[in-house]
Amino acid sequence: MSTIRGWIYYIVLAITLIPLAIALIILYPASVSLRYQLAVSWARFMLKMGEIICGMRYQFKGTENFPSDGTSVLVLSKHQSAWDIFALASLIPHQASFVYKKELHYVPVFGQALATLHMMAIDRKKGSRAYEQFMNQGKDFMKRGWWLAMFPEGTRTAPGVKTHYKSGGARFAVATSTPIIPIALNSGECWPRNSISKKPGLITVSVGPMIKTEGRGFEEVQAELVNWIEGEMHVISPVVYGNKATSEFDGKTQA
Repeated sequence: MSTIRGWIYYIVLAITLIPLAIALIILYPASVSLRYQLAVSWARFMLKMGEIICGMRYQFKGTENFPSDGTSVLVLSKHQSAWDIFALASLIPHQASFVYKKELHYVPVFGQALATLHMMAIDRKKGSRAYEQFMNQGKDFMKRGWWLAMFPEGTRTAPGVKTHYKSGGARFAVATSTPIIPIALNSGECWPRNSISKKPGLITVSVGPMIKTEGRGFEEVQAELVNWIEGEMHVISPVVYGNKATSEFDGKTQA
């Protein structure tokens, strides 16, 4: 039954994504803010469809930790499934640029529609130069009032699986004195990676307290980020993560 629900969900996604993509392309002469809000509205619709079709209920915790005083932040989130994109787009209360691989622009129609949102597309083929691109473009986005959103694990990680967190986000935050908003979530328990099946259940997205970066080293900031996210996973997903101490995650990072 979970597989059937999954197929129905993907059919709805495909049917609605096509007109969204066409609308974004047609509205290219309009403001990017209008196109952004249209995309966010679709993301919220897909969250609702996930709840109705697949029984994937969800709750947002700690939303009061998002700044409301005009402070620009870098949102760094746990990543377990494609559902996370819909959730963060719906949850973040400010226009934010996701950092994604430029190759997505080559997907017919969808890629062109994605490009109209003017978010940060990184060319990973450039190696170390890709990080320089991120640093330069990230500063420009911040100057223009955008927030940035990234998944420091670099890829979707199955529930309970330990992984290294890349340190690019923390390095950027420290270099620009940009505060970090950490997010923990357990979407993989309902939306397994590399699976059509969608399981009913409650997904929790927990927004953590702001991590200050000014005057600090990136190693210290990275350790605080990883320990908060992994520690919170024991709270929102105790059956999978148990009650292990989170100190084992200290310093396990990649550039």
